[in-house]
Amino acid sequence: MGVIGGLRSLTVLVLLTLYAPAQDVATIIQRSIDANKRDWQAAPRFDNSERDRTKDGDKTYAVTMLFGSPCQRLIAINGQPLNPAQQRTEDEKFAKVKLQRQRESPEERSRRIAKYEADRKRDSIMMEQMTTAFDFRLLGDQTLNGREVYVLKATPRRSYQPPNRDSKVLTGMEGTLWIDHETFQWVKVEAHVTRPVSIEGFLAEVEPGTQFELEKEPVSEDVWLASHFSMKSAARVMHFFWRRGQEDDTYFDYHKTAGVSDGESSNNRKQ
Repeated sequence: MGVIGGLRSLTVLVLLTLYAPAQDVATIIQRSIDANKRDWQAAPRFDNSERDRTKDGDKTYAVTMLFGSPCQRLIAINGQPLNPAQQRTEDEKFAKVKLQRQRESPEERSRRIAKYEADRKRDSIMMEQMTTAFDFRLLGDQTLNGREVYVLKATPRRSYQPPNRDSKVLTGMEGTLWIDHETFQWVKVEAHVTRPVSIEGFLAEVEPGTQFELEKEPVSEDVWLASHFSMKSAARVMHFFWRRGQEDDTYFDYHKTAGVSDGESSNNRKQ
């Protein structure tokens, strides 16, 4: 083959790795969306802990699925467990919420669960829109958190027509996805706004500087859920006032909700 022939073969191999056929990229993305759908369906079967960080410190909550929707109970402040008096107060609050939900009428319970499901549905629609909102390019392979991953770049697709107000922000975003070779789960996603996007009905624009990061990890044999989420937002309201926000949340200690089997969610149980 000779040196030139060997270099030519090596060059072809590198190009095939960096610029995989569109069909291969489409398959990776679709399988990752399918995996995320399974996780979305399984999420209500798990309780967890959540640590929320702000500029003033952090608070940790136990998140429990309670009669069809989650309930937060404060368990630590700045990494320190509550003192006995604080603990009693939080236990009393939780007991009060539990009693209220036990005494709800069927209509009240339906409204509460419907609100929770509506919020979840918005997240699901946004995830599904990724397949049509972006063009994806395979950058190569990496090792991340001990797992072999595909690295893909996402850029806005010019022909994309958002079906609703929430999806419109996708037209001004680009990002990077790290997708597990074996499970096609999202190990990590980063995205940022590259141009202002007007949100009709709110007289607001989401501005460059808005960005988010999501990390996931396995919580059971076939379910991955969020382990970390951070977001910095910049928006101009009424085309004049600036509003900025920041969020940094860690999720851990996932465990099955009491009384829920693998084949059902807490919303489908008899209440």
